[in-house]
Amino acid sequence: MKMDGETITLKRNLTEWRFSQYPKYILLPIDENHDQVKSNIKNVVFSEVTPRPLQRNIRLVCASEDALKNILDMDPDIVNREEFTEFVAGKKLPYGALPVAHRYGGHQYGSWVGQLGDGRAHILGEYVNRRGERWQIQLKGSGQTPYARVHDGRAVLRSVIREMVACEACHSLGIPTIRAAGIVVSDEAVIRDIYYNGNPRRERAAVLLRLAPSWFRFGSLEILSKSGELTVLRQLVDFIIKEYFPDIQLTDENRVIRLFSEIAHRTLDLVAKWQGLGFTHGLLNTDNMSLLGLTLDYGPFGFVDSYDAGYVANCSDGEGRYALGKQPDVVVWNVGQLAIALKPLLTLSQQVHMSHILKTLDTYCKNKILETFLMKIGLKEERWGDEQLVEKLLDMMQRTGADFTSTFRQLAEVDSKQLLDKTVLEGKWSLNKLQEVSQWSVWVQKYRDRLNAENVSEEQRCARMVKVNPVYVPRNWILQEAIADAEKNDFDKVRLLLKIFRNPFEVNEEAEILGYSAQPPSWSYGLKLSCSS
Repeated sequence: MKMDGETITLKRNLTEWRFSQYPKYILLPIDENHDQVKSNIKNVVFSEVTPRPLQRNIRLVCASEDALKNILDMDPDIVNREEFTEFVAGKKLPYGALPVAHRYGGHQYGSWVGQLGDGRAHILGEYVNRRGERWQIQLKGSGQTPYARVHDGRAVLRSVIREMVACEACHSLGIPTIRAAGIVVSDEAVIRDIYYNGNPRRERAAVLLRLAPSWFRFGSLEILSKSGELTVLRQLVDFIIKEYFPDIQLTDENRVIRLFSEIAHRTLDLVAKWQGLGFTHGLLNTDNMSLLGLTLDYGPFGFVDSYDAGYVANCSDGEGRYALGKQPDVVVWNVGQLAIALKPLLTLSQQVHMSHILKTLDTYCKNKILETFLMKIGLKEERWGDEQLVEKLLDMMQRTGADFTSTFRQLAEVDSKQLLDKTVLEGKWSLNKLQEVSQWSVWVQKYRDRLNAENVSEEQRCARMVKVNPVYVPRNWILQEAIADAEKNDFDKVRLLLKIFRNPFEVNEEAEILGYSAQPPSWSYGLKLSCSS
């Protein structure tokens, strides 16, 4: 096969494909008393544990061709082999596998909850691909681990479909994220109370094949710091620096400060990306915050439809702690908890330095979000009054119920000189709503003046905007339709979504027929999501 002018050989079976002989994580403390569910484990980063594979009538739901080819060096036809399905189900582990579950803790809804860990996920091993990238391969829903607590170790079909599509869509949307390579489902039944209202139901167990350079998260360091395991904490911090932050020298006495600063700014860059695409993480706890600045553990996420800064994706979040408009502040708070976890490794002067960094994060985050929104309206240079220009647009969108994704895309498709032409706007179902407010004409004039001040031509404006404003995002109703079909063993729509979200910035004929860029159906506004998965 030829890719980018280079002839490469993709692996056609699991005999040819194998893990790296020595995963880097074997250098860290691993609890070898595996296959035991424990309430508390000390002085380890991982526990060795064998997956419990799905057994009954296993079938492949979908696979990401991009992840298979460009991360795992697998020929896409490998999905037609039974051994691939068995691999994702946890039945067939390739050569070199060393299955472990990761130990971590976390703050959930603002409170420390102690030890958590991978209760139903197994890191199988590491794979170094043809580009020299090292990826950790993980199964989610592959059985209990020592961190399962009272959980059965399984994941259900609806939740893994949501995560699979979201991972691959976010990657294409330019959001740093973990990746997903495939899903299998079985006839094994599990019981879930979806809305925690005393109405449990039977669902089918499924497994998701996930990929990430690392699964370390804020909670990976928090659990060690909170438990006083400072030797292991320092060991893990130095490991993370060496393996994932090569620009920081282990001989640098300020390496922990530099690490913190890098993680903090990557994380705030990430939340700015989320804000710019209307993405709302439904469970923004510190155990779900990647140390590499990746979107992790999607859970009850949502892309906002009608713009509302108070939009809450997770119906379990009764107080709206993780509402769309609050996410930047929550992320800054989470970064503060990371700082506390690292504090025992710092001298007094370094602690003062860290406090100075913390004081700058609010401003940094606001500036990154403003920069993101200026790009969405075709501007590059930040000038006085830009913040008010963006805020006024969002305010009008919230007051009129204009759709977040479609408003920005349609703004890119209409000549700025025609933004007050009612006939033109009638063909743009979301942008048209902004005419309902009297301030629309004032805003349009200010927008035109701002474009002129930067000397932005219509061609430049539109070209910039269509690159950052997608036609499609994985809206809840779109996912729900695919899930409903999949629960009847019709996986065509799930596979179609993966195809569409390879290029979410381009109009797709099949997506248009299905109405994916049209006004969401009325029933979709009542959809609820919870942590049940």
